[in-house]
Amino acid sequence: MAVPNITLNDGTTIPQLGFGTWQVPDDVAETSVATALAAGYRHIDTAAVYGNEDGVGRALAASGIPREELFVTTKLWNDKHAKGDARRAIETSLAKLGLDHVDLYLIHWPATKFPGLYVEAWDAMQEFKAEGLTRSIGVSNFNQEHLDALNGAVPAIDQIEMHPTFGQHSLRESLLAAGIRPEAWSPLGQSKDLEHPVIAGIAEELGKTPAQVIIRWHLQLGTVVIPKSVTPSRITSNFDVFDFELSDDQVAAISAVDTGTRLGGNPETE
Repeated sequence: MAVPNITLNDGTTIPQLGFGTWQVPDDVAETSVATALAAGYRHIDTAAVYGNEDGVGRALAASGIPREELFVTTKLWNDKHAKGDARRAIETSLAKLGLDHVDLYLIHWPATKFPGLYVEAWDAMQEFKAEGLTRSIGVSNFNQEHLDALNGAVPAIDQIEMHPTFGQHSLRESLLAAGIRPEAWSPLGQSKDLEHPVIAGIAEELGKTPAQVIIRWHLQLGTVVIPKSVTPSRITSNFDVFDFELSDDQVAAISAVDTGTRLGGNPETE
C-alpha cells in the first residue's frame, strides 16, 4: 500500500511517513537515504545543523526519482534567525541539497537565547515561500506560547519530540485544532520505547516489531512521522506498516504509557 498523503493548511500534500536523518553523518546519510528511497520512502527530513545536506542531496540526485515525487524538508538553525542570515541559510541548504526549492522549510527551534528573533525569521520564511524557494513553511519545537507570538500566522507543520512515553497529547490536540499538522521527531523514543512491555506485548500479539507498532500508532493519531535508522533491514521494516491496523484499545494502551519523559532539548531553554 502507498504511503498516505496529508493535505497541509496551505494545500500542499506531505507523505505521512518519512525518513529522518538526525545524527547521521554526511557519508552515511548518502547510503541511508539511498536505501530509504529504494524501500519506497519519498519524504526525506534533514537540517542544516545535521551537517548531512550534501549527502542527502547526493542520494536524491543519484536516485533518478523525479523531483515532483520527492518531499524534502530542511531547517533553519538558531543563529540564523535574522532576515539576511535566514536568506543566506536557505540558499546554502539548497546548494548543498542540489535543489532549486525544498518542500518544507522549518524554524528548527524558538532559540530562547535570541528572544523573539524567530518572529523575524518567520517573516523571512514567508518571503521564501512567495519566491518559490520552499513550498511550505513551518516550525519545529514550538510550544503554544511560541506559536502565539507569530501574530496569528499559522505554520503548516510543528515538528516536535513525540513518542509513546512523551506523547505531548495536549499540544498535539491543540495543533490539530489550529490546523497545524504535528510531526514527530524521535518517534521511537530514541529506541527506548521499543522495550516498553505494553508495546512489546502488542507487537508480539500482532506479529510485528515494536518499531512498526509505534510507527502505526503515530499514523493512526494523524501524526506525520519520520523514523531514522542506518540499518538497511530496519529502514525497510519501518516502512512496512501498511498491512495492519491497531485497534482503538491498542492505540489507547500505547497512549497511556506516557510518562512525560522528554529525551531531547527543551524548547523553553534551547
